[in-house]
Amino acid sequence: MRQKTRDQWAGPREQAYMSDLKTGFNQLFLREEELRQAIELMFYAYRDFTVEPDAMLAKWNFGRAHHRVIYFVGRYPEITVSALLAILKITKQSLSRVLGQLVDQGYVAQRAGLRDRRQRLLTLTEKGQELERLLSENQRQLIAKAYRAAGAAAVEGFRKVMVGMIAEEDHKRFRPVGTPGIGAAAPSGRPGPTPLARPLRVP
Repeated sequence: MRQKTRDQWAGPREQAYMSDLKTGFNQLFLREEELRQAIELMFYAYRDFTVEPDAMLAKWNFGRAHHRVIYFVGRYPEITVSALLAILKITKQSLSRVLGQLVDQGYVAQRAGLRDRRQRLLTLTEKGQELERLLSENQRQLIAKAYRAAGAAAVEGFRKVMVGMIAEEDHKRFRPVGTPGIGAAAPSGRPGPTPLARPLRVP
């Protein structure tokens, strides 16, 4: 009985990958070392992106889940709990625990929807807005510095790569800055994204 080759055992995605390697198509991005380096860069970038906010969060006995809730509630005022769950991809129980702490400590306010009283609409309080600003300041500076050094073409290329890595259902949330509905589209028909801080000047 004739044995199958590696190509025959491979799934559609792996077959396409190996085919590209054989033909030399887009080889710059498909070399193993390039892919490994990209994985490492993602790790190092995320490590340095979160180190300062993590230290701040620890002072309030908060973690990254609290930071994500604070960020997206501030970004999308009056976001519903269901829309927030769709973004964060966590369980209702996990969100309930984190949200309960933020509400009890005065960082997030919630109210019933006008059309559907079962909905809970979330907003940041003044205290929550200040915390969000503190947590995001260093991250905004890091991104602004990198954007400034890389140039406009690289920034757009980076945006395309990041969009290409997220779930297809979320692609519609993101558009190039300058197009209608600047930046990210509002989730589930809620009001559009709100700038969370003053414009940042980078030397």
